[in-house]
Amino acid sequence: MFGYIHANAKELTEENKITYQAYYCGLCQQLKKAYGKKGQMLLNYDMTFLVILLSGLYELENTHQAYNCVRHPGHRQNVWINDATRYAADMNILLSYHNSLDDWRDEHSVPKKMIARAFRDDYERIGAVYPRQCRALEQYLEQLAQAEDCRETNVDLVAGLTGQMLAEIFDWRQDEWSDELRCFGFYMGKFIYLMDAYEDCEKDLKNRQYNILSDVYGDDEYEIYCRQLLTSMMAECAKSFERLPILRHADILRNVLYSGVWTRYEYKQLKLHKRELKEKKADASRRTKELKKQQKGSKNSGKSL
Repeated sequence: MFGYIHANAKELTEENKITYQAYYCGLCQQLKKAYGKKGQMLLNYDMTFLVILLSGLYELENTHQAYNCVRHPGHRQNVWINDATRYAADMNILLSYHNSLDDWRDEHSVPKKMIARAFRDDYERIGAVYPRQCRALEQYLEQLAQAEDCRETNVDLVAGLTGQMLAEIFDWRQDEWSDELRCFGFYMGKFIYLMDAYEDCEKDLKNRQYNILSDVYGDDEYEIYCRQLLTSMMAECAKSFERLPILRHADILRNVLYSGVWTRYEYKQLKLHKRELKEKKADASRRTKELKKQQKGSKNSGKSL
């Protein structure tokens, strides 16, 4: 479920790259401070996006620091931390905990079971502070399990479960921006679920695992259908963003929404294109060999006559 909401670094200005990295490093340091090194293991760009979104909307004041980082030993990293960073770090733990439980349920992944066990106490502590978000995550996991068990085929219904869950995460302060943030989070959640399903559909079919797109996989219009679904979800996200009065970091947020979220899709398309070319090449080679055999057989037949 993680790894889809990030910036396209190639399209960022140098100034915006520094800003984006500072928020990312800030989230990393906050996870370490609150949950130790095990918390840093769960760092992802999805929650970095949430930090930047909330920081821009509420124009939060950052605490500027510099840290030595083992991943960047050459120089000290700029670190920006604010209230949204602390909130996103807690949400990062909640989401990672439930994601691990879901992977354990679906794939019986022992490492994921161990991760969930390691963060159980942290999860309960965060749940006491954010009961609304915690309750939404628990309901989401329960409803998703039911949908998967009955092999639900309604795409909007199943993807909407992730949307409802993420809407609660985006609605940080329940204030005048709640409706728009919830709408933003809802369609972002649907996009994430559908992108994940699109990436994993072939693998899930081979493993006989549930995938909401399995019924249409292999159809002539499958790729068009998926592209239209994903585009419509992201279009709604973009509408919500443009309705919010965000000026600070707006360029970075637009980079993510209009470009960054599509990098995994484009990579998948590139892989499919390469496989298609490889199959065509193999098919052409096979036909050439068959033609040579036929020509050789014809010559031998002529000699025998």
